Amino acid sequence: MGHRWLHALVLPVLVVGTGTVAATSFSSGPSPRASAPRLPAQYHAVRIPGPRPKGIDATTFAQQWSSRNWSGYAITGATYTSVSGSWQVPTVNAPTTHRKSSRYSATWVGIDGFEPRDGNLIQAGTEQDWVDGTAFYRSWWEILPAAETPISSITVHPGDTMVVTITEGSPDWTITVTDSTTGQSFTTMQRYHGDLSSAEWIQEAPTVGRRIAKLADDSTFAFDDGTADDANPGLAFSDAGAMVNKNGNVISSPSAPDADTDGFAVAYGPTPPPPPGT
Repeated sequence: MGHRWLHALVLPVLVVGTGTVAATSFSSGPSPRASAPRLPAQYHAVRIPGPRPKGIDATTFAQQWSSRNWSGYAITGATYTSVSGSWQVPTVNAPTTHRKSSRYSATWVGIDGFEPRDGNLIQAGTEQDWVDGTAFYRSWWEILPAAETPISSITVHPGDTMVVTITEGSPDWTITVTDSTTGQSFTTMQRYHGDLSSAEWIQEAPTVGRRIAKLADDSTFAFDDGTADDANPGLAFSDAGAMVNKNGNVISSPSAPDADTDGFAVAYGPTPPPPPGT
């Protein structure tokens, strides 16, 4: 897959849509944080290409691409009108230094945004943040260029199994986020117009204050049951990319695909984890 360099981040512009919320069930147990901290607006930007990873030769770095803000898998070569996937919400680990510093991560499924020239992206997922010395979790959906819209009707805990489906409609797209562990679910219908040129399953360092945020140290987790256009995406390691910082150091690494090519694992740091079981 080829790519071009991105020279600017997407600036925030309000997008107006209509949404409906599905019935939810009560979630037992307290959330990791009882109330949301004062968080700045988060944007889940298109892929920002990164430098070649330092100290890793072409044989070791088998992924096709690197990025400043994404790691995971993206497929291209077709027109994608639906995407889905599931994962267990990773646990945010406390920073080893500067415990009061803020760090952010986002885990999501989406369509568009792989080519940096494509400013469009429809997506939904979870965030795992470290803010004011405490872990914070929630779900959200987003259509660029707007910021994420938090989903207040779902209480997210680390280890919960999340399922996201995004499907083209006429004229509205349907975004559904479900916490299979608690039974809580949210659905919204939104207008979306994009190139539909990629589908992706991503661990991200979101954009906060118009800059790429410092990535939270999350536990290793796995995407599974991925589909694109209601079919197995047939993931190959050439579809994978690692996240690197501005110095070229790898900070988030995907595994090789699992045996049935619909999932993979993601680890914080430069060492790719083993692929998960099917």
